[in-house]
Amino acid sequence: MRQTVKLTTNWSLLLQELGAHPDNVLRRANLPISLLSREQVSITIEECFRFWESLEAELPDQPVPFLIGHQLKVEAFDPAIFAALSSPNFNQAALRLQKYKRLIGPFRLDLDINSKTTQLSIDSIGAQELPAGMGMLDLVFFVSFIRRATRAPIVPREITVVRKPKFLDKYRAFFECDLEEGPMYTVTFDAEDAAKPFLTANETMWDFFEPVLQQRLAAIEFEAAMADRVHAALCELLPSGRGSVQEVASMLGVSNRSLQRYLQKENTSFKRILNATREQLARHYLQKTQLTVGEIAFLLGFDEPNSFFRAFKGWTGTTPQRVRDMLTLN
Repeated sequence: MRQTVKLTTNWSLLLQELGAHPDNVLRRANLPISLLSREQVSITIEECFRFWESLEAELPDQPVPFLIGHQLKVEAFDPAIFAALSSPNFNQAALRLQKYKRLIGPFRLDLDINSKTTQLSIDSIGAQELPAGMGMLDLVFFVSFIRRATRAPIVPREITVVRKPKFLDKYRAFFECDLEEGPMYTVTFDAEDAAKPFLTANETMWDFFEPVLQQRLAAIEFEAAMADRVHAALCELLPSGRGSVQEVASMLGVSNRSLQRYLQKENTSFKRILNATREQLARHYLQKTQLTVGEIAFLLGFDEPNSFFRAFKGWTGTTPQRVRDMLTLN
């Protein structure tokens, strides 16, 4: 009942270039050893995050996000990124990457393009927090991307990080600016830099790539199980006090009856997905925030805290406070 992401076979080559043995990384992450040899592999976001954290644990003395985001070829990641290099400037490239972000990785890309600046904000999909290394990787990648495409030594106006990374001096030297702490990972460029012409611009190449990317995106959406789509919709709706079966069905563009029929075919139900999503979000809020039980109850769509308390005990066999204490200790 979770969203999935594609894991490309390029990762096998990337790991070898980094000096990490793929089998060791996969074992640490509790993933099948044969995973990277398969075609069209889909893994859950949780598994993707475990894979990343395992990679960093395998290479503790190296700035892994910096090495992947800067020193390796950007074209090696994905056709969507290679195609974005054919854009006329960074603003257009960022818009294209935002559209096809589901083909690239488990992150959300928000853009703020105005007359003074272009800002990219990077966050996790759903309730799970984006690993710090993945946040740093994206920041390094976007700065390296704009510099490579323009062949200009562009310096970001501002960089914010959720927490300061290891090898901080190396990142400062690369960005040529300080890293400020903030609620998410962001990089801000001056409008003039974001509008600089890409020397890699090639609309003919983009015209070739775009239909392929559209097909890949459509295939992902078609293949997505209804349970995954319901889970994703609930992650978006619950914090705003919504999340009924009618509201989810409306968001997904199906009737209530059709939604229930699809879920039945997948051997699940709306109530089961709702409970699992609420438990996942509850654990996230208990571990990552200082929200009170009453505030968490509201964010999960419960009318009052006692209802949440009873439901949580039914899911876990214990109380929210006890789980918060255990998660905090870990």
